[in-house]
Amino acid sequence: MTAQIRRPTAFSRRTALKAGAAAAASLAAVPLAACGIGGSGTGAQHRFRLAETHPENYPTTLGDKRFADLVRERSGGRIDIQVYAGGRLGEESDIIEQVQLGVIEMTRVSSAPMAEFAGPMGLFGLPFIFDDADHMWRFLDAEDGGRKLLGELDRAGFKGLCYFDPGARSFYTTDRVITTPEDVRGLKFRVQQAAVIMDFISALGGSPTPMNYGEVYSSLQSGLLDGAENNAPSYFSASHYEVAPNFTLDEHMRVAEILIVNRSVWEDLPTEDQNLLQQAAFDAVPYQRKKWNEQVDADMQKLREAGVTITRVDDIAPWRSATKSVIDKYGEQYAEYLDRIAALRRSDRP
Repeated sequence: MTAQIRRPTAFSRRTALKAGAAAAASLAAVPLAACGIGGSGTGAQHRFRLAETHPENYPTTLGDKRFADLVRERSGGRIDIQVYAGGRLGEESDIIEQVQLGVIEMTRVSSAPMAEFAGPMGLFGLPFIFDDADHMWRFLDAEDGGRKLLGELDRAGFKGLCYFDPGARSFYTTDRVITTPEDVRGLKFRVQQAAVIMDFISALGGSPTPMNYGEVYSSLQSGLLDGAENNAPSYFSASHYEVAPNFTLDEHMRVAEILIVNRSVWEDLPTEDQNLLQQAAFDAVPYQRKKWNEQVDADMQKLREAGVTITRVDDIAPWRSATKSVIDKYGEQYAEYLDRIAALRRSDRP
């Protein structure tokens, strides 16, 4: 398999400005505890920032905080990780670059934009490759599957610690209710900056529009976009349902969330502390998954109460057929991992 790797590059003027802005924002936002003045930061030998774009009580943020708490407890306060939620340190695409450069030490990020830095991560943008959440987790937990895939991040300047539950991504629209693949034709959809996902929308006849997450609400409201695609908690927490009240549960992708650390920061830690962080990350996963499932149930109920039109797709065969060209285009590139995913499919599934 040929892996596309985006290596760290020298500072351009734009990169330097972004790095400086991120560093300034980080310092301005650091609480006294993280500076070693009282609180949990007192006596800490290592103080790290973990950037998170989602709100304080979002399931991935809760997973971040669980990880940070476990690290603090197990290190006796020697390692202090402060979680900055709500995009306080920047948009996801910018944060990845800042972590690669070491301006920020850690982040929770979607695997979709990570494909720009490490090509194999584009696997998760392929449509309908997982039957359900259990199938996905069998792959993510496999040493020769998801855990091997995390290792692909090493050469791009990152250490991948673990996966968090991403849920299933589905379509939502402002006007047209989507019930078949043909309904996507001619519509303009916001997508993450990833070639595979853009090709997926194009295969359905839609127009993919890469855009920062924070711009989606106003773009849906103004008519610049006809729709977007995401999981239920994101759809609800960002209030996108207010301007795009049609939610089609086709569950076309399960784009894994990843907890990553700057590679140099990781390598500077003694082996004992590396093991501590790695185990804390693994141990935070069941908690995050539980919070995720609770959030999905609660948010789906709130969406129903808000009058959102919810359409469930029971037969994905026409959708798989309509997007087969995407699998054909990228199948060889991801063949090793696609074969593993297929091998982990339950015998009672097609």
